[in-house]
Amino acid sequence: MEEIAQAVRVLPAETVIFDHDLTPTQQRNLEKAIDAKVIDRTQLILDIFASRARTREGRLQVELAQLNYRLPRLTGRGIEMSRLGGGIGTRGPGETQLETDRRRIARRIKKLEDELEGVRTGRALHRRRRGAVPLATLAMAGYTNAGKSTLFNRLTRAGVLADARMFATLDPTVRPLVLPSRRRVLVSDTVGFIRNLPTTLVKAFRATLEEVKEAALVLHVVDVSAPMAQEHAAHVHKVLAEIGAAEIPQVLVMNKIDRLPEGEGDFEALRRRLLGGEGGTPEAHAVAVSALTGTGVDRLLARIDEMLPLDPIVRTTLRLPLGDGATLALLHEFGRVLDTRYEQDHCQVEAEIPESLRRRLQAKG
Repeated sequence: MEEIAQAVRVLPAETVIFDHDLTPTQQRNLEKAIDAKVIDRTQLILDIFASRARTREGRLQVELAQLNYRLPRLTGRGIEMSRLGGGIGTRGPGETQLETDRRRIARRIKKLEDELEGVRTGRALHRRRRGAVPLATLAMAGYTNAGKSTLFNRLTRAGVLADARMFATLDPTVRPLVLPSRRRVLVSDTVGFIRNLPTTLVKAFRATLEEVKEAALVLHVVDVSAPMAQEHAAHVHKVLAEIGAAEIPQVLVMNKIDRLPEGEGDFEALRRRLLGGEGGTPEAHAVAVSALTGTGVDRLLARIDEMLPLDPIVRTTLRLPLGDGATLALLHEFGRVLDTRYEQDHCQVEAEIPESLRRRLQAKG
């Protein structure tokens, strides 16, 4: 502590950041000894998240995590800040400001949890609606700054913010993607993971991470040019296991191959290096790509097509009531309408659609 305090005086520095979680007592003692503001790893990550949150859901999640972090770290001056007249006949000190603050924060936490539960319910409803139409969902997961959003934009032309800053994507975005087999799927871009992710954040972002849990296939994006790529891949496997998504089939997307030095682009060597760490499986499917230049994206789409449950495109003829616009819209959205003939009380539609949609429409009658 004396060495750090000396360095702070010499520089001079206003803030000292520790790459570890500090207890409230440790943080107070360090601030007194060093005479500077002390921030631990969790607080730094929360501050970065707070600056990136744009949507209502993102702000709710960050505020909840911040309040859970701050609650045990509240400090007050005790009796001199108490409200007078706390007891019968105004004898003795009343409730301290610290206790008031704690109660107010606890109420706010409860309110935020209720609002986020509403968001979670809404997400579940959206997933059920998506599930009513036979479209598989792919979830993109990976360490922060692995290039997920750039790859997401390359695949779906979504125009999502792709930034080299940490946690540039906080809110999941879902977009459609047409595979080489002409099947349509949905792709979800999620928040980047990080080693030693604070538990408060894992809880706060549960609604977001559920997009990964419900996916038919996970695209695990790894920045192969990063010096700690193997450790990053292992941390992502660990987080996926924590949220119950470890058993979902995965494609290891070895991204940023355009940044590799000459002679280090050996596909098999890269695959073995990334899968040799914790959580890796030798039989995992892997594809080398560059989301920036588009190299290998065709191979990735073909691999996704191979791994998703087979849902072939079939040609069918349907006889629909004239008022059944919803089914006609489904055919146009998820298939290709070849011919439509209108008769007195119905229309006959010839279309190419996924087999699962044909089965569903037949069951509906």
